Amino acid sequence: MKKVLFVVTSHDKLGDTGEKTGFWIEELVAPYYELSDNGVQIDIASPLGGQPPIDPKSADPSSVTEDTKRFDNDTALQSKLKQTLKLADVKQGDYDAVFYPGGHGPLWDLANDKNSIALIESFYMNNKPVAFVCHAPGVLKDVKVNGDYLVKGKKVTGFTNSEEEAVGLTKVVPFLLEDVLKSNGGIYSKTADWNPYAVEDGLLITGQNPASSKLVAEKLLKQLN
Repeated sequence: MKKVLFVVTSHDKLGDTGEKTGFWIEELVAPYYELSDNGVQIDIASPLGGQPPIDPKSADPSSVTEDTKRFDNDTALQSKLKQTLKLADVKQGDYDAVFYPGGHGPLWDLANDKNSIALIESFYMNNKPVAFVCHAPGVLKDVKVNGDYLVKGKKVTGFTNSEEEAVGLTKVVPFLLEDVLKSNGGIYSKTADWNPYAVEDGLLITGQNPASSKLVAEKLLKQLN
């Protein structure tokens, strides 16, 4: 049985706005169900361990999908989320791939987390897929392989500057994802805002926004099979 590690944020403050952030529900549950329904075993880790913060906006009626409805009644997954593993305690060798859901939280903690950076490098260097959706490609900001940014010369996507502008957080986030991927040498592409879009370049899989979550999981599943 294949085993995948999900890594979620522990950060819950949306800059200095006084509002909350965290991980985006759809970006965790759509890939979780896509993989687990196909026999993949999943562990979830976060920098602090325990219950990770959920972005309250991702629980809005406007953000509801079939997968989020399923999650609302899924006591097993809810219980698993309350007990996420501590990121410092997980080992690449125990898994076949790693996946990062987004939400704004990762831009503050995972993007600078030494354990996360080392973990992604280790998966990649051991020829295992690394997958990210929406804001999660931001965690690649300082990830290097053989001295170069992992994204350098690779096809990537992620939450666009225009999507960030649409949610009014351009001046709040610590960095703009699209800009960082480009400045680190990534071959960045995108589709129309809020539409599903994912790109694959070898072991690296990235998706643009919440609607791309399942697409990323499908590409990851193909690599695992």
